[in-house]
Formats: sequence, C-alpha cells, structure tokens
Amino acid sequence: MLATPLPFRYNPRRLNLASDLTLPGRHPLSFSQRLQEIRTGFQPAFWVANITELFERLAFYAQQAVLVVYLHEVLKFSQQESGDLTGFFGGTVWLLPILGGTLADRFGFRRSLALAYLVLGTGYFLLGSLSASWMAPVRESFPLYWLVFVILFIPALGPAVIKPCVVGITARASSENVRSLGYSIYYTLVNVGSTFGPLTALAFRQRFGIESVFRVCAFTAFAMCLATFLFFKEPRRGEEKKVASVAEAFRNLFAVLINVRFMTFLVIFSGFWVMFWQEFISLPLYVRGYVNPESDIELLLTVDPLVVILLTILVSYLFRKMRAFPAMTLGVLVATFCWVLLAVNDLSWQVNTTLNLGFFSLPVRGFPVVGGIALAVLAIGEIIQSPRYYEYISRLAPSGQQGVYMGFAFLPIGIGYYIAGALGGRLVQHYGEVLHKPRQMWWVLAAVGLLTTVLMIIYNRIVKPVDNSPSTS
Repeated sequence: MLATPLPFRYNPRRLNLASDLTLPGRHPLSFSQRLQEIRTGFQPAFWVANITELFERLAFYAQQAVLVVYLHEVLKFSQQESGDLTGFFGGTVWLLPILGGTLADRFGFRRSLALAYLVLGTGYFLLGSLSASWMAPVRESFPLYWLVFVILFIPALGPAVIKPCVVGITARASSENVRSLGYSIYYTLVNVGSTFGPLTALAFRQRFGIESVFRVCAFTAFAMCLATFLFFKEPRRGEEKKVASVAEAFRNLFAVLINVRFMTFLVIFSGFWVMFWQEFISLPLYVRGYVNPESDIELLLTVDPLVVILLTILVSYLFRKMRAFPAMTLGVLVATFCWVLLAVNDLSWQVNTTLNLGFFSLPVRGFPVVGGIALAVLAIGEIIQSPRYYEYISRLAPSGQQGVYMGFAFLPIGIGYYIAGALGGRLVQHYGEVLHKPRQMWWVLAAVGLLTTVLMIIYNRIVKPVDNSPSTS
C-alpha cells in the first residue's frame, strides 16, 4: 500500500540495494561484513519506530476496512453521508503531515510519537463507542453527523505526526551506508501492516462485532504509546537544520504554493487517488449492498498490499528504463482498467471456504474473485507509478528545497481522498438506490482515470519537466 514519501535530500540512487553493496571507493563486502554493517548501522530508535509503525498501519487499515460499512450499517448514515465522512477522515490523515513534522522538530521524536499514539488510541476508542449505551447522552445532545465528524478528526491527528516522525527517525537513526536498506525495511513493514490490518478486522468483526475492530485498534495505539515511553530513546541528532518556528514552516509552504507548474501537476495527479481510494469507499458499499451482504470485504482488501509486496521488485525491474513521467502516466492508465473490469463483469463469481493462516482460521464468505483480480490490477498500476512519482517530485524540487517539496507529495493523496469520499458515496447512492444499475458507476471511475491520463499527457507536452531521466534504481 502507501508509504510516506522520503524527506530531506532524496536521491533515487539510494533505493538501489545492489549498488549499496559497492559504494564508490569501497570494495564489495562479504556477507558477514554486510551483516555486521547492518547490525551496527541502525540505532535502537530505528527498530522501535518502525515496529510501532507496523502496528500503526495494521490498526489504520483494520479500521479503514470497515469504516464506511460501520457508518452505513451501524450508525445508519446514507451511502452519500458515509462516503463524505470516510473521505473527510482519509483526506485529513494525508494532508496534515505537511505540517506534522514541525511538532517533531520542536518537541523531539519521543514526546511527539507518544502523544500521537495517545491521541490516535483515544480517537479509535471514541469512534468504536458511538453506538454504546453510555454514549447515548452525547448522541442525543448533538447532531450525529457532526458528532462523528468531530470524533473522526481526533484519530486523523495521530498519523499526521506519526508519519513524518517515523520517516525522520529512519533517516536520523541509520548510518548513510545502510539508509537505503532502512527505507526498504520501513516500506516492507508498512505493507505487512496493510496486509494484516484487514485480516485483523475480519477476525474481530466475525467474533465480536464490528465495534470491536475500533477497540482493538485503540488498544494497539495505546500499546504503541507505552512501547514508545519504555523503549524509545531519542536518536542522535546529525547536522540537519531544525525548523525554527511554525511561521517559518508556513513561509516554506507558501513558497511551494506559488509554484504554478508544480501545483498544477499535483492537482492533476489527484485523479489517480480519486480512483484508488474507492477501494475503501464505493467498493465495500457496493459489495455489501448489491452483491452479498455477508461478504467478507476485509479479505478483498488484502489483495492490494499482497500484490505490492510480491510484485514490486519484478514490476520495478520491468519498467526501470522508462522515464519517470511516462511511467507515472502508464501507472494511472493501468489502474484505470481495475474499474473497467468491474464495469464489464459482475461480482457474482464468489468462493466460500476457510482461510487457514496457521495461528487462526477464518470462514471466508462470499469473497468476490473478480473484485480480487481487479484490485490486483489496481495494485500493479500503483507499483508502476508510485516510486517514479516521488522520483519525479525530487527532480522538480529546487536545490535545498527537497524536503518541503517531498512533504507536498501528500497533497494529491489527501485531495484525492476528500473527492473520493464525496464522489464514491454519491455514485453508489445514485446508481444503486436511484437508477438500480450499480455496476454503471464503475464507468464513471474509469472515466476519471482516463481523464487523468489525458491531462498528464497534455501537461507533459506543455510543461516539459526539468529532469525526466530514466530511473537509476
């Protein structure tokens, strides 16, 4: 799934693990020497931060797997309202990290992380308790929609600080010779958490009800808060410059905002994320509402991160010689075919079996196989464009402003989530409840992908990027 864009002075060459074995001026290392280098190259803070990030991602994607269903089926919001609220939460999660790093710079990673996990756990607990009897006086005192709106803002604050903290710790707590490996470990753990998150949601929903998913997410966040207090030690500070104030951060943001070429690209690329986030918005509503109300939608949502884990190296190798911008454009086009597949095939092709993971078994009910194939296509599109997207932004950034520009890499993700929420809920409601032709909504999403592809081609021809050279990784 998604990983945080790399801050600071990003260099795509650092992502080449093979070249990391033979840095300029060094002889190739033996396996034992490389193992020793890894053992000594990471400070303990690196492992604590990245392991807690694994569980944070597990909790995030566990609640994401059921959030829109919880809002619609338990809290009885309309499909449109459920989409709006889900989009608000997801968009806020991905936009706030633009400023979240300032807190870490001013107060340190340890205090910032602990506070973020505490806030995150509180938000998940309140969200899962909205239907509880003890919350009845609160529900009766405020309009439910706006109550949920406010409560959703609380857990959105957590990742806003956690994301820049973990990436910053990875940079500071790893030596230069193993830093590329450190980011690879980070990215792998993010996807492991993204895979097991929906499976965790499935296990708890089936056994204890959908509210229990949010409570286990809260417990996970509180546990990570405690782990941060007990085991995390502030990594040794290098020579990087601290952000002096919030005012300075805003000045840096304004300098990027007035870059018309860059901002135009970010707005256009938001179209990819409008498509992508329908995986968590319109697809669960569609499957549960019009395919099989007993479908285990959480299992379907494991397809994307699993494909990312299994195919990233292969796909990156196959497209390694393609220039950055054409690769991004191709990734958007490939992802578009996810929705074309759903538009031309119904999801009646299902399996009912038992999923045995060794440590627990789950009855899998109504798993739509066609949907799994479609999400695999979406994941391949993500793999093609994602690393090249960050490479492209790093090349656009003026010298000395790479960190600020990479922070803005979140913007299309957040904008896309806001729009996806508003669009997805309305599409399901219009084509499903009004027209009774729910499958036609996938053509709208395919049109969004095709329009984004065309706009990117036009942008590339008009703007002529500064540096669009092939990848070196």
